[in-house]
This record gives sequence, structure tokens and C-alpha cells, in this order.
Amino acid sequence: MPILIKGGHVIDPGRFVGIADVLIEKGKIAAVGPNLSSPVDARTIRANGKLVMPGLVDLHVHFREPGFEYKETIQSGSAAAVAGGFTTVCCMPNTNPVNDNQAVTEFILERARLAGLANVLPIGAITKGSEGKELAEIGDLRRSGCVAISDDGKPVMNSLVMRRAMEYALAFDLTVVDHCEDLHLAECGCMNEGLVSTELGLPGIPAAAEDVMVARNLSLSELTGARLHLAHISTAGSVRMVREAKGRGIHVTAEACPHHFLLTEELVRGYNTHAKMNPPLRTWTDVQAIKEGLRDGTIDVIATDHAPHATQEKQQDFTEAPFGIVGLETALPLTLGLVEEGILSLEQAVQKLTSAPAAAFGLKKGTLAVGADADVVIVDQQEQWEVDPSKFRSKSRNTPFAGWKVKGRMNTTIVDGRVVFETGPVER
Repeated sequence: MPILIKGGHVIDPGRFVGIADVLIEKGKIAAVGPNLSSPVDARTIRANGKLVMPGLVDLHVHFREPGFEYKETIQSGSAAAVAGGFTTVCCMPNTNPVNDNQAVTEFILERARLAGLANVLPIGAITKGSEGKELAEIGDLRRSGCVAISDDGKPVMNSLVMRRAMEYALAFDLTVVDHCEDLHLAECGCMNEGLVSTELGLPGIPAAAEDVMVARNLSLSELTGARLHLAHISTAGSVRMVREAKGRGIHVTAEACPHHFLLTEELVRGYNTHAKMNPPLRTWTDVQAIKEGLRDGTIDVIATDHAPHATQEKQQDFTEAPFGIVGLETALPLTLGLVEEGILSLEQAVQKLTSAPAAAFGLKKGTLAVGADADVVIVDQQEQWEVDPSKFRSKSRNTPFAGWKVKGRMNTTIVDGRVVFETGPVER
């Protein structure tokens, strides 16, 4: 059935901003403009006073399947994604077995097809078993449907292996994604190293553990010419080095997560395991540097690092609890907070959630161009609501934002021309 979205404030970054209609036919964007005629059999959705945007694109999620379905499944993760407005998500390979081969990639794609919600695009492992030793069959991963390669939370410590991975990735037109952490510097740390970790008696992870690997990866990208994407950067040093590298023409993009531009290490006081993530929450100075990096374009992308865990896992002692929080259902309103704060314009905020992440991985997503896949979201920018983890579509509840009052509610999510999520009154 064709869909005509009438009278919304359309934001298609770099292409169109203004009041317009959006016509969807046969799963594609058929037209964008004022006063479009409605096909006879079309469903009409009135979007007056609401934002109409390309579906959001998240380059960094963990859907846990196969192997850890008690935390999340592709079905539940996809439901959380579309509830948060994410129509395309890229899932990391730290499953069990690790996604280092064609069989696991095809399994993920088939489970996503059966879920019938978001576009779930696998990221393949750089090395076999993500052990950092022997390269995975990168060509096979590409041919079977992987859109990037990464060893995610197990950074490739061997610089020669990383160099070879970048050379292969360049040959197969893939982006290399790295969790930048020197494991020797980080050791057994569980929060940011500094005054708070000292007061709490917790082992710390110094900012240098991230900075050292950012510098290494930038050097290797410059050497090989490979496309490098830096996951969830969290330090002022990382922002500074990425800014300088871009000035020298290195092919690098970077992402930041809402928790790293909104929260600091102070949240760990009380041994709050919902404040435990990797990279850890840093200092106020780092938060301000991340915001400035987003403002001036040094940081291209906002991603969630959606990392679900079972309740009992987060109820352990702080040192034993796993790293990570969920983020798909809260990322948009938290990002819109940067607009209210004056850090980003509305178009910039939308760009960092749509066209910019799509460009980083070379995906044909994140746009309302005529002929593009009809992945569209409708958002009430002014609606205020309270974050209630018990209402999440995700199987997990591990969020530091519980009880926060936020503004910006997802009304409708459309994937490939199909309405897959809807809330609130909608005229037909």
C-alpha cells in the first residue's frame, strides 16, 4: 500500500529542509515536496507539527545472537531499534560463535529477515575468533553480507595484523572499525582512572589506554589508505588527534555515544553498575571535548553501543559486573538535547544519526532521495516523557538514564515502505 505523509517538517540532511509531503510507493521514496497528490489506495499519515526524517542508522549494536540470547535476540533487538527510530543497525561480531565466517553472517541475516523489523547488517570479525592472531576470511565475509570488520571489544593489539587487516579491507572496500584500547594499559580497570577511582578503591583505565590506540590506528590508516572508523571515542586526546588527522586527509570517521557526551565518572559513586561501560565514563573536560568534536564535525556519527545484559549480571559487585548499557530506545531524545543546548543544529543532529553513519560504511541508507529505500521516521520533537526501562522493547534494562525526563518521542517507524512501529494518535 502506498503511504503519503502529509505536512511534516521534513529534514533530509544536505538535501531538503522544510514543510513538505513524502510519498512512498513500492517500498521506495517516490516524491518529496509540497501538496503531493495522494494515490487512490494510499494510506495518509498526518504529520503536521512533527519531524519527518530518514530512518536512523546505528553503526554499533550488540544483538547477542547467536550464543547469548538470554541478554538479547535479533528479534528483541530489532524491536528496540524500530521503537527508537533506528531502521538500520550494524551488529558487532562478539557472538558465540564469533561472526568470523560466512555461516554465522548468513544466520544473522536470516534471523533478521524472519524478524521483519529493522535492517540488521552484520559486522564481521577482523581475526579468527577475535583472538587478534590470524586474519578472518575477509573476502568471504564481504561477499556473504558484512558491511565492515571489527574485533569490537577485543582490540587487535598486534600492529602488523592490524596493518594487514586494513590492506585487505581496502581491497574489498570495507571500513575497519576499532575499539581503541591498549589492553596492557587498561589491565583490569573497570572505570576511568582518576580521583574518583582512587576514592572508590576501584582499578582505573587511564585515558592514555584509548589515546595510544587511536594514534596507532591513525598512523596505520595513513600508511595503508584504508577507511578507519573509531568506535565510541571518549577522551579529549582522541578528539584532538582525530581533528588533526582529518586536517591531514586521513580517511577516518569517529563516533560518540550519548553516555559519553552527557555523563561523567561521578555517576559511578555508589558503585552504580549502570554507569559501567567501556570505554568508561570520563571527566567533565572529556565530555566538553566530545561535545566540541560533535559541534565542529570532528566526530561524524552518534551511535548507541547498545550492549544488553541480564539483570542479575548487572547486580554483581562493580568489579565483576559486565561493561555496557542499552541505548537504542533513548538515543534520539538524548541527541535532541544537544539541539536544545545549542551544541548542534537540528539538521546536524539528524545528519549524525542518518546520512553520516550511512556514509561511513558506504550504505545506501539515511536519505529521503527519490528512489531510496523507504526507511522513514516521524517524531514529535516536543513530546516530553520519562525513561522507564520496564517499558523497553529490549530484553534488557541496563540504562543509567532511568527516570530522566527527555523530549522527543518516536511516533512512526517505516522500513522498506512498511509501518513497523507506531504510537499515539495518527490520522488515516
